[in-house]
Amino acid sequence: MQPHLNRRRFLKQSVCVSSAVTAALSFEEVALLAKPAEAVPASVPPPAGELLPTGKVGKLNITRLICGGNLVAGFAHSRDLIYVSELLRKYFTDEKVIQTLALCEAQGINTTILRLDDDTLRILKAYRKQHGGKIQWIAQVEIQEDRLADQFQQAVDNGAVGVFTHGGIGDDLVKRGKVEVLANCMDLIRRQGVIAGIAGHRLEVPKACEQAGVKADFYMKTFNSKRYWSAGPKEEHDNVWEASPEETIAFMQEVDKPWIAYKVLGAGAIHPREGFQYAFNHGADFVCVGMFDFQVAEDVALTRLALDKARVRDRAWCA
Repeated sequence: MQPHLNRRRFLKQSVCVSSAVTAALSFEEVALLAKPAEAVPASVPPPAGELLPTGKVGKLNITRLICGGNLVAGFAHSRDLIYVSELLRKYFTDEKVIQTLALCEAQGINTTILRLDDDTLRILKAYRKQHGGKIQWIAQVEIQEDRLADQFQQAVDNGAVGVFTHGGIGDDLVKRGKVEVLANCMDLIRRQGVIAGIAGHRLEVPKACEQAGVKADFYMKTFNSKRYWSAGPKEEHDNVWEASPEETIAFMQEVDKPWIAYKVLGAGAIHPREGFQYAFNHGADFVCVGMFDFQVAEDVALTRLALDKARVRDRAWCA
């Protein structure tokens, strides 16, 4: 007959087993277990027509939280996982993208950033015509120097209220000393009657543009605390794109143009509660975040909390 397993003995054995299991866990698993989840604000939809707090870029009122486009386009920062982009493309059917945009609007987000491509144009056309969607579209354009005007015209003809140059392109042009191409892009975009912006992963992009007097209406600059285990040390890892947050904070402190921060969650490694607060506290005027449909309500609630806590900060609100 087996000996009776009393409560004390059971607890003692449980502790031993737990210790053994913990010892076998990866660094990431231990970190997750050591940090219990905090309560998330109730995801109650705002009253109809109530926007998130907004800022102004040019004549546009833009919500401080912007719906990003990498996830819906299937371009994922996946570290060394080779299936993530395909998984996203399977998940984000046209119908799912439309549902996600509708959720964003219902929760008070009025702007999305999506790349200029055939998929985007097809989905936005259906969203507007068949579903009455009103969300503003700022177009990310991976410019081709031999057809700049045509690309910008195409974006505006299809309803874009703003256009900006892709971050990777900005990095490359500045690295090659061709800042004048970005300046030319700003002139061409502005002639279309919409706001014009420049994106960059590297801090050298806004630095070079400011030094050259490029007339951008806004900058997009990657920004996060880099406080997660897979963040480095090299910037080239596909989940980082913020080599020196302290330098970004210091430089942007002196820039009086609106700043849209992106990569603020380190490709899903930073909780929105922390990532949003860090970005707003340290000077970002807006955050652009890719969201699954089931994340929208929580992200909106956390944005409201972060903005409330960031009312007083070192960098003045530039939008």
